[in-house]
Amino acid sequence: MNEPLVLIVGRPNVGKSTLFNRLTKSKEAIVDDFSGVTRDRIYGEVEWNGKIFKLIDSGGYVPESDDLFEKAIREQVEFAIEEADLLFFVVDGRHGINPFDSQIAKMLRSSNKPIYVLVNKLDTAEMSYQTSDFYTLGFNKVVDISGLNGRNLGDLLDEVISDLDFSRTNAEIDTRLKIAMIGKPNVGKSSLTNALLGYDRTIVTNIPGTTRDSINSVLKYYGEEIILVDTAGLRRKSKITENIEYYSSVRTYRALMESDVSILLIDAEIGLENQDQRIIQEAIRRMKGLIIAVNKWDLIEKETNTARDFERKLRDELGSVNFVPIVFISALNKQRIFKLIDMAKEIQTERSKKISTSTLNDIILPELQKNPPPSTPTGREIKIKYLTQVGEYYPMFFIFSNEPKHVPDSYKRFVERIIRENFGFKGVPIKIIFKEK
Repeated sequence: MNEPLVLIVGRPNVGKSTLFNRLTKSKEAIVDDFSGVTRDRIYGEVEWNGKIFKLIDSGGYVPESDDLFEKAIREQVEFAIEEADLLFFVVDGRHGINPFDSQIAKMLRSSNKPIYVLVNKLDTAEMSYQTSDFYTLGFNKVVDISGLNGRNLGDLLDEVISDLDFSRTNAEIDTRLKIAMIGKPNVGKSSLTNALLGYDRTIVTNIPGTTRDSINSVLKYYGEEIILVDTAGLRRKSKITENIEYYSSVRTYRALMESDVSILLIDAEIGLENQDQRIIQEAIRRMKGLIIAVNKWDLIEKETNTARDFERKLRDELGSVNFVPIVFISALNKQRIFKLIDMAKEIQTERSKKISTSTLNDIILPELQKNPPPSTPTGREIKIKYLTQVGEYYPMFFIFSNEPKHVPDSYKRFVERIIRENFGFKGVPIKIIFKEK
């Protein structure tokens, strides 16, 4: 699915993140009264009248600033403008035109992209007269809105939907299995891709960050075509000193979004780090199949139970993410690398597996009735009526009960464990949703 991309741009503290949260119905962007809180681009999705487009919330754009962060944000926004199909130029309707607004407008005019000037913070219709000054910025589409209370956003989205090209979304879907190689820089992603393909498709060096962009390759495996995506390495944002590397990390997250199964490579000599945990959580949030590949295993001494001890320690660190398979490989020596492909194929089958409603209720419902959720704060008993599997691309389970909003997350994890014990779903995140009957 190749949805259109819309970018929110503007100077600091004009309400970009509030607008992003309102449109995506999320709280992903941090909102504060201080300017410059959003320093990174944040991706979300907007659904309106059956159409979906991607939305990016960008950091506050400060023209010609020498501040290190503001300079980095400025370059990142300019990268994002090239990516976007349409731009939301957000300004502050209460404070009028700022000199920065005029400079940003000049920069945006050269982009040749459709641009909406969103005059924000006009919370009532009586304040809409303050919009007129902003036509002097030189754009035809000027809309008075309130990101805080949603004023005029429905009318805005109606118009935006008509301006965006959704033909790519409706194009024939590529059904080939897509596997993304993800992980920190220099863990061997390119070496693994090259080893699988049998030739050097990507540059391999011991310098972290050699791969700057996502590169798709086709692996022919026993007559089946599989797409391999060797992505630029993800590292902690504090370590990203080049904007081109920041851009690569955004592309990596996009590759993760568009893949079916991701293989997270970790270095056997280093083990699991915080950034690996973040990548795992992002894969789970996107409901992608996941495998952990411990690379460079040939460098570890072959002591008795070494792999078993390593995996036990790794599982302790993973905590509740205990459904992810772990494979010990050497991309250099090609040890067990094709086991990853076989496992990815199995996981993709698990992602599309459907359990009938009758089977679920025959096997799982008695377990849940035997171990019901805790009572509500008012002491009301929560009774589970039945459950069913929904979802086309990954397993999602609706559980119908009274008082669904009072079911704690710990009980949802219990339900997930019972489902996995009975039906597997190895390497696949499961979504559990309690609904009112």
